[in-house]
Amino acid sequence: MEMEESFDAEGSFDDASCLSPQSPGSTSPARRQNKEKEIKETKITINCVTFPVPTSAPEQQLLKPSEWSYCDYFWADKRDPQGATVSGFEVLLQKQLKGKQMQKEMAEFIRERIKIEEEYAKNLSKLSMFPMAAQEEGTLGEAWAQLKKSLADEAEVHLKFSSKLQSEVEKPLLTFRGDNFKKDMKKYDHHIADLRKQLVSRYAAVEKARKALADRQKDLEVKTQQLEIKLSNKTEEDIKKARRKSTQAGQMGKWASWELTISMLSLLLLEVERVETIQQLLHQYTTLRHETDMFNQSTMEPVDQLLQSVDPAKDRELWVKEHKTGDLRPVDMDI
Repeated sequence: MEMEESFDAEGSFDDASCLSPQSPGSTSPARRQNKEKEIKETKITINCVTFPVPTSAPEQQLLKPSEWSYCDYFWADKRDPQGATVSGFEVLLQKQLKGKQMQKEMAEFIRERIKIEEEYAKNLSKLSMFPMAAQEEGTLGEAWAQLKKSLADEAEVHLKFSSKLQSEVEKPLLTFRGDNFKKDMKKYDHHIADLRKQLVSRYAAVEKARKALADRQKDLEVKTQQLEIKLSNKTEEDIKKARRKSTQAGQMGKWASWELTISMLSLLLLEVERVETIQQLLHQYTTLRHETDMFNQSTMEPVDQLLQSVDPAKDRELWVKEHKTGDLRPVDMDI
């Protein structure tokens, strides 16, 4: 945004406008009025900063044309649903505060997820200790015992998952930017409010200086027409002082507008950091969840292996060997 050039056009004065009507390049009152009208038609003032009208300045460039930067799109005021006027910078501040609230709600969501994992792990562990079918024997008994043990292992996995969720996702979400964030945003708000007050004050000074210079120019034109002599050294010095005063006020406007731009860029970086941080934390959530699934799968592998090894014939053999009472059997037995 060519803010400095556009502000110069409103906040400082043209050397040619200070020339006497009798000097080369001087402007007549009628031509000057047309010129002032043309300037008014081609420029607008927003928040006491002068901007060219888009239709009159098609060459106007954005500060960051390759991206949707805050510092190019929030200079004007807008109306909220209640009809109150809200500055563009206030919109950016509210965006940051809303992001903080969303971050808090995400942390609460993860907290609920942790509670579910903890409760699930508790129930799995409790179920693994139930004595049901504890007297099953043989290879089937081994498989059943391993299945119950796998519940305890899975419970441990879910406890670790919930613990990592708390330390690696929930806690970073809660502590990101900390409790001082709202205070920092208020400092931004007050800082910009002060800048706008200064800008309004300086803008009024510029208008006053412009009016004073216009009055002096009119007075000089009358004296020049009457006396047809050159401007006195004292009058020239008065014009120079007025021009310096106006230029200084214009420079203040440039400084304030660039302070606004820098603050907007700071908010933009804060928003990028917030989104990237939450993106990383949610990615960590999915990573931990995948790891949990992998751990759960590993606890079931021994169960699968033992189930595949279940052999009714071998179980019968083992049972018979353990409980047999003798090897001899009668032959040619009459009943």
